[in-house]
Formats: sequence, structure tokens, C-alpha cells
Amino acid sequence: MNFEQLKPNVIQILEDTSNDRDTKLKTLCQFLSDNVSYYNWVGFYFANHETKTLHLGPYVGAETDHTVIPFGKGICGQVAESNANFVVPDVSAQDNYIACSFTVKSEIVVPLFVNGKNIGQIDIDSHVLNPFTEADERFLEFVNSEVSKLF
Repeated sequence: MNFEQLKPNVIQILEDTSNDRDTKLKTLCQFLSDNVSYYNWVGFYFANHETKTLHLGPYVGAETDHTVIPFGKGICGQVAESNANFVVPDVSAQDNYIACSFTVKSEIVVPLFVNGKNIGQIDIDSHVLNPFTEADERFLEFVNSEVSKLF
């Protein structure tokens, strides 16, 4: 798996005029899950800045009870406040972690900016300890830069 080889497919999925935004995002989540072996749950959360909450958007993977997350809570909530990528090599070592499943070992969250404003994030859980590298961060930043064009 080479992230550079996946980029044209990301663009193609997001430029598909026959699908609405949520369908494009769900298709993108499925594509990432299918093509990166350690991406076991892939989804988007979107910010409501008035209520300071994140709301679950399109995703693929195990069902989650975490459909609304307050800013500051868990990894996703911290990214909503920090506006920075957050890579967690081992979720069991995090104090402010919201457990989704005992199978989740690590997580990466990359904020989604539109016109300089953090409107949400892509969240990826892995069943593998410490799989995420700087290459994942750069790739997911690319993904979000493409996703931002939908807003």
C-alpha cells in the first residue's frame, strides 16, 4: 500500500457528481478501510461550535455509541480544541480516551479545515498498536484538504 497511489482514487471519489456529500464521504471511508490494512474504523465527526460538540458523520466500521462528543473529551474532542493532529500509539496509555471497543489499540485524528476554521475531523481507529506514521498524517491531511472542497 502506497499512499501516493491512493490519492487519485480519493480525488475521483470526492469529485463523483452522481453522489451527494454524505455518500462521497461514506464511500471514501470504505475506500480507506479497504486499502489500508490497519484502518479498522474510519469516520468523520463534524463540529457544532455553538454547542461545542462533535457530531458523528459518515463512517465505516463497528457501530459506535459516540455520536456526540463534547469538545475537550476524548481524542476527537481534544482535536476540536487544539486544531492539531493527534496520534495515539496505544489508547490504553491515554487518560482522556473514550473507549469505543476493546479491539481498538491506537487512533489517529486529523482536523478538517474549511477557510481556516476547524469544522470537523477524520478519525481512524486501528486494532494494531502503533501503526500510524508521519506518512499517515500527511496522507490524511491530503484527504481532508480534498474533503474541504465539498463544503
